[in-house]
Amino acid sequence: MPVFRYSAIDQGGRPFAGTLDAENSEAVRSLLAQKRYHIVNIDEVAAGNTQVADFMKSFSRVKLSELVVFSRQFATMIDAGLSVLKCLDILQRQTKDPVLKEALGIIRHDVHSGASLTEAMAKHPRCFSKLYVNMIRSAEAGGILDQVLDRLATFMENDLEMRNKVRSAMMYPTVVMVFAILVMGVMMWWVLPQFQKIFMDMGITKLPMSTAIMLGLAMYSKKYWFGIPITVIGVIVGLTLYRRTQSGALHLDEIKLKMPLVGDILIKLAISRFARTFGTLISSGVPVLRALEITTDTAGNMAVAQVIERSRMSVKEGEKISDPLQNSQLFPVMVTQMISVGEETGRLDQMLIKISDFYDAEVDSTLKGIASLIEPVMIVGLGVMVGFIAISVITPIYTLVGGIK
Repeated sequence: MPVFRYSAIDQGGRPFAGTLDAENSEAVRSLLAQKRYHIVNIDEVAAGNTQVADFMKSFSRVKLSELVVFSRQFATMIDAGLSVLKCLDILQRQTKDPVLKEALGIIRHDVHSGASLTEAMAKHPRCFSKLYVNMIRSAEAGGILDQVLDRLATFMENDLEMRNKVRSAMMYPTVVMVFAILVMGVMMWWVLPQFQKIFMDMGITKLPMSTAIMLGLAMYSKKYWFGIPITVIGVIVGLTLYRRTQSGALHLDEIKLKMPLVGDILIKLAISRFARTFGTLISSGVPVLRALEITTDTAGNMAVAQVIERSRMSVKEGEKISDPLQNSQLFPVMVTQMISVGEETGRLDQMLIKISDFYDAEVDSTLKGIASLIEPVMIVGLGVMVGFIAISVITPIYTLVGGIK
């Protein structure tokens, strides 16, 4: 008999989920309706996979692309004059993401029960971030829900586009690096040991230094192969545990910002994210102090977050936003000057969006420049690696042949 997973809300307004064996979804719906439960979602799952599905679901988050579509459609329907409840009902029925679908059902029930849209969304952090919830709060207060939803969609589209550009730029070097590691592994574990036997059969006892180094590494890696995964796992676990501490996260993020090429891109990305997030929040009516607090939480880098937090404390004490940013040495003079001008003229949100657009273009240009350099550098690197291995293998044979002559 098919197994159905359902999510519902009891008569006390508490959401819950479970599974039932039934002939079809209508039988599940009928059984839940008899108990006077408000049904949120019903999905058929494979028998025996419910626990795995529940475990995976606890870690899953809504994709940014799904939220972009949701926000854009929500804004369009609100602008067309539909009620929030009707919008939520339509959006829940047509969304394909199971996490978002379940959340929308509960949100619709909460709003129908008298809760505000902000309060209902705040209960689902896996779907809606602090930035999203606070912008919805300001939209409800100002009666501009359609405009704010449209701004949120635009903000997430820009964020998604930048992430895709970074991923695309990293794709080629990652593939080449994996290929190089595989080639080295085959050479170390299979090819070079065969040549060692050949050298021994030929009576070559004195090997050139490069050959001795390569054969030594090959024998060591083959004998102690288990040390490689243990070392890799140990480093990953160690760095993960270290990053969970506040000082460790700060130290690692500072190191990232100081790395050649990568650090420059990360700083530009952080500035762009700060400016776009802060500017979007202010333009949506969120108070400056609250906007800075949210921007600190979404900075993505502890070193940058600390600077933004100092700026928030500066504003709290009645001072300017730009002064702590300028003193940090992380934010360029152009950025702090534009923010200062924005504060003085009352056009801070516009200045911040201009800063974000400028740095998005800077990151795009830098990534294209690096991508054009990576290909020849990787080719030369692979050529040097293969050449070193070839010389290490050929030199002893050439020496032996020369000695025979």
